Amino acid sequence: MEVKVEENDLKTAGAELLTGDGRRGIRIRGWEIETLKHSILKSSTAQEWEQKLQTSHLPEMVFGENSLILKHVKSGTKLYFNAFDALCGWKQEALPPVEVPAAAKWKFRSKPSQQVILDYDYTFTTPYCGSGTIEIDKDKDASVAEEQCNLKWEDCEEKIDVVALASKEPILFYDEVILYEDELADNGVSLLTVKVRVMPSSWFLLLRFWLRVDGVLIRLRDTRMHCIFGGENPVILREMCWRESTFEALSMNGHPVDSSVYSDPSAISMKLPVVMHKTQKLTISA
Repeated sequence: MEVKVEENDLKTAGAELLTGDGRRGIRIRGWEIETLKHSILKSSTAQEWEQKLQTSHLPEMVFGENSLILKHVKSGTKLYFNAFDALCGWKQEALPPVEVPAAAKWKFRSKPSQQVILDYDYTFTTPYCGSGTIEIDKDKDASVAEEQCNLKWEDCEEKIDVVALASKEPILFYDEVILYEDELADNGVSLLTVKVRVMPSSWFLLLRFWLRVDGVLIRLRDTRMHCIFGGENPVILREMCWRESTFEALSMNGHPVDSSVYSDPSAISMKLPVVMHKTQKLTISA
């Protein structure tokens, strides 16, 4: 999705695009929002990740240096999204492996004679909903220190205002970042991405894990965040939703069983039963 940003819209919103050193992002209403994109992990770095994660398995394509960063400058609060933290979540959750149709198991072999034993979650499903930290400028003459802490997200009844998001407000910045992807040995898709959209009144992001094991299972884990500009203490709403269905259950409800029909998660999300839904908020103390 290409977005053409009008200079007048930026000026009216009091925003400016980040420039220099190949930077891509925007500065607006006390926030700096930036995306970073690079190539997939080199083999040497992949080995380091395997050691840190204590695993011998990684997705086919891991974009280890890709990230989305949203920083509230005054408070030092920083939200960020990256592949390593997401894979830490995968390793810790350790869901049981999804069954693969017998006819497709051969695709997971690296050698014709190899016995296929899928004793791990080969779908790389993750509960990851983002990372957070607070940067504290302890000394004006010293470098900024990061205080690793758990941001105080609180459960709430409030919901993201989807009507407001659908209004025809100019988009000042938009980007999509792929964190990792795996084609499950040509047996489906496992994909983790994060999209961000910045308007004059707010920013919005969608972190999405999308899984389709052909003929077996569809799984969708979405994390949405929305922050409306204004006020001394900005509030970020976070909605997490996990939807899932087997192809068998979809068929019983009258839906097609052809995997090619399920290529767009946005088009089928409402057909999938909700497994978990939670809304939280984070109040930033400036």
